[in-house]
Amino acid sequence: MTGITYDKERVHFNLAKLKVGGHNFEIDIDPDKAIAFKEGKNIGIRDILKAQKIFSDAKKGLVASEHVMQQVFHTTDPLQIAKVIIEKGNIQLSKEYRERQMQLKKKKIIEIIHTNAVDPKTHLPHPRHRIENAMEEAKIKIDEHKKAEDQVKDVVKKLRSVLPIRFELKDIEIRIPSAYAMKSYSVIKRFGNIIKEEWMQDGGWLVVIEVPGGLEEEFYDNLNSITHGNNEVRVIATKQ
Repeated sequence: MTGITYDKERVHFNLAKLKVGGHNFEIDIDPDKAIAFKEGKNIGIRDILKAQKIFSDAKKGLVASEHVMQQVFHTTDPLQIAKVIIEKGNIQLSKEYRERQMQLKKKKIIEIIHTNAVDPKTHLPHPRHRIENAMEEAKIKIDEHKKAEDQVKDVVKKLRSVLPIRFELKDIEIRIPSAYAMKSYSVIKRFGNIIKEEWMQDGGWLVVIEVPGGLEEEFYDNLNSITHGNNEVRVIATKQ
């Protein structure tokens, strides 16, 4: 997706801008909906606009001339013109919006690491606050142009200078009595990928799942809760 720019000034609104024949046209937008529209999602133009007005300078509150709009777009309908501005123009994101998105990306990165990584000495997940503190200590910067998932590898690499950390996957074999087998299925599916399964002669369920290392203890807690501790588990493989 193209057409995203960043406002260097601290402003409290987000804009879509288009310059045609020396004339500026701007609209005040909901950035999430405008970006989704540019990505091809079915979003109504009316829902994107904060105000159904076409500006020549939105920051100064200057409304575009109807005469000029008619000349350029062959209409003065703000919805039709706004659609063209979003499709062909640039979306300018405010500093506040960018900062909020950066915090959301940071939170997601921390959650991915917490879920998938462990302390190699204890094989237990690092608490979220410990990961966040380590990111600050290592002076890790979040890239606002990249998805959170695409930054995890680089973040973990930098974290290793201040935090012992390793990504692990564990294959866990579970035996569940028949009384709890069906109830346990949703929990097991939620925490891992089923590698193999077998229904035993007594009606019990034997299943092997692959679980991210950071979720192992939480998985045991959930499984014990639903089976009241009536299960047998053992780790049969640990992979990095």
